[in-house]
Amino acid sequence: MGHVATSSWSVADMELLSRTLKAIAHPSRIAILEMLEREGKMTVTDIYTRLNSDQSSVSHHLSILRSRGIVGQDRQGRYIYYFLDTRAYVSLFNCLTDIQSPSPAYY
Repeated sequence: MGHVATSSWSVADMELLSRTLKAIAHPSRIAILEMLEREGKMTVTDIYTRLNSDQSSVSHHLSILRSRGIVGQDRQGRYIYYFLDTRAYVSLFNCLTDIQSPSPAYY
């Protein structure tokens, strides 16, 4: 049997990462994150219009992303703008994109 490398991450760190990945793991939420990464700040109306979705669905997805600390919000007058809360999630998204599209050298 081969040797299994142990992680320097604590169980709590791995659980946090797992919950974060679960929050991201939905096509609509991935699309929202990609839009926020590209555009910076967006309102719910901006998002649901571009996704061709309904407001309640987008609000639900944003709520999940906010609860995990992935997306933040900023009230400006009567509008609430949503944004990526940390650049670490942009790095994660870019990493996952790279995995999805490996270079031809891997074939």
